[in-house]
Amino acid sequence: MNDNKANNQMRGIFHIILAALGFALMSFFVRLSGDLPTMQKVFFRNLVAFFFTGYMVLKSPEGIHFKKEGRIPLFLRCAIGMGGVICNFWAVSNIGLADANILNKLAPFAAMIMSIFILREVPNAFEWMTVAAAFIGAAFVVKPTAGIASLPALVGALGGFCAGTAYTYVRKLGKLGERREIIVFAFSGFSCLVSLPFFIIGYQPMTWLQLLWLILAGTSAMIGQLNVTAAYSYAPASDISVFDYSQVVFAALLGFFVFGELPDVFSFVGYTLIIGAAVLKWYVMRKRAQSGGK
Repeated sequence: MNDNKANNQMRGIFHIILAALGFALMSFFVRLSGDLPTMQKVFFRNLVAFFFTGYMVLKSPEGIHFKKEGRIPLFLRCAIGMGGVICNFWAVSNIGLADANILNKLAPFAAMIMSIFILREVPNAFEWMTVAAAFIGAAFVVKPTAGIASLPALVGALGGFCAGTAYTYVRKLGKLGERREIIVFAFSGFSCLVSLPFFIIGYQPMTWLQLLWLILAGTSAMIGQLNVTAAYSYAPASDISVFDYSQVVFAALLGFFVFGELPDVFSFVGYTLIIGAAVLKWYVMRKRAQSGGK
């Protein structure tokens, strides 16, 4: 591995860990904001990123310009990505932080499935095995035999699948040469616009502290979005995606020390299967890359 590739890989790892911390803190602050309507939380989650990336876009030489061939993929990234955020936020408000975050981390596996249809990339038998292991792990976290009590976890799993589909469209947009700040700006603006009517109709008065938590959730989400986009510009998913699972560790620590949450044995089995599948996939792909793809 040459020095430039090694340096880019380290930058990618650094950014993906920062993104993981940002998204874990986002979930944490959303939980702290209390029993507010989901769409009210979604609105504030995107408001900070909309203004920040909007400033970046307006200051750039290209301004607000979308590539013509990327408009449909960008719309689908926005719509599906927002669906994922809504599912994730509702799950975060109804199950443990660690459970909600591990279910959201089904996204890399969902992206592999959706890449067949969106990018025409067909996974091999080993990659299908890792997908199967991840979804078996999710079943341990969801606990479908729990009946209606498992509904929030099922919604969390759907949020992970939506996020994976949205990330696949982000990759497609990257291949088309769309700017990172435009992708984040469009997603944040779309989410604010769609959630605004629900926010106004179902608005629930907030304390200053709740408003602070939501602003911090939006700031953390922006940190996560910008860093995850930067990470994959420095290094391929096969090199750095496993480090994205550090979000589960951050969320579990926050849940334990602040909320006193201790996942049960079934959740730990699920975490082990999902993270184990990701680590095994990353290790095998790294070995193949070092041997010239053999």
